[in-house]
Amino acid sequence: MAFILGPRQAGKTWIARNLAPGVVYFSWDAPEDRRLILAGDRELAERAGLYRLAATPPVVVFDELHKFARWKDFLKGFFDTWEGRCRVVVTGSAALDAFSRGGDSLMGRYFLWHCHPLAWAEVLADPEGAGLDDEDAVWHQYETLGGFPEPFLRRDQAFWRRWRALRWKQLFREDVRNLTASLDLDRIETLGHLLLEQATGQCTWASLANPLQVSQDTLRRWVSLLESLYTIFLLRPWSTNVSRSLLKEPKVYFSDWSWVADRGARAENLVACQLRAQVSLWQDEGRGEFGLWYLRDKDGREADFLVSRGGLPWLVLEVKASETRLSAGFLHMAKQVGAPHNFQLVCDLPDVKADPFVQGPAPLVVPLRTFLRTWNLG
Repeated sequence: MAFILGPRQAGKTWIARNLAPGVVYFSWDAPEDRRLILAGDRELAERAGLYRLAATPPVVVFDELHKFARWKDFLKGFFDTWEGRCRVVVTGSAALDAFSRGGDSLMGRYFLWHCHPLAWAEVLADPEGAGLDDEDAVWHQYETLGGFPEPFLRRDQAFWRRWRALRWKQLFREDVRNLTASLDLDRIETLGHLLLEQATGQCTWASLANPLQVSQDTLRRWVSLLESLYTIFLLRPWSTNVSRSLLKEPKVYFSDWSWVADRGARAENLVACQLRAQVSLWQDEGRGEFGLWYLRDKDGREADFLVSRGGLPWLVLEVKASETRLSAGFLHMAKQVGAPHNFQLVCDLPDVKADPFVQGPAPLVVPLRTFLRTWNLG
């Protein structure tokens, strides 16, 4: 089976329904589909045509199945019975293991795939769909409206504001409620606003717990809840000592960078999302061991990102909105780490038709769009 996970409205259902001709789609939110799932395998198999000989096994999609209390037992039974006659895809807005309520393990029966907002390289790959008559204008819309397909493709500020407000409400009034028995929905939503104010900065647990009047243990549970909903993600500082790294404060980023008001922070958050998407793709494909971190030493010198490959530093990045002078902290950290690629990415510089990865390890100022168009495993 393939589990497609990712934030709400990132395009998981669209991808699943367009994987192959004749996809058989079941949604737990549809009453008739829910009745079939509860009725057991036989009626589902009839609907999916699994009793008929087929040249190509059909793709059976289960959407939002995690809302079913016994979803793990159901999937195990269905897959073990029909594995040879179909391909099974399961989608969910939250990490499916967050809904585990006992039952047999699904280990060995599925692989995870992660869906993220549109990458800039994906936008460039479909110029007709993206409307790339004016690449600079499209980039501006991408930077400000975010990479979620619906608001980006509409490119309507009024629609984006309404969509953003509705998505925020759905997250904190529906998704959070479905994941937890906590009655503190208001305070969890307030935590969301506090984290937004600290986006791209270090998350100090005490500074968040005190205004919410909760313990740090409760705060960490709420932060983990927002992580499982793919609303935020945390980056830890790079260290060869894993336990030491875990003790340090993480930095917080949002899956929707358009929520971040400050332009410099928004540019950094945009890059964090792109890096995370690519790193998770490489891991999902089994192409190696990759990690995403930030760099900071005891004197406060830092660089925004480090991408590790095979447990070793591979890429160090600093992100600026318009500053082209190399950051002193970035230069120091790049020298200390010794990665083969070291770039300061500048949002306002025009794209250059060149590959920065062939330039060697010396720190280099690179237009952000050029990096997002060209970066790969080399």
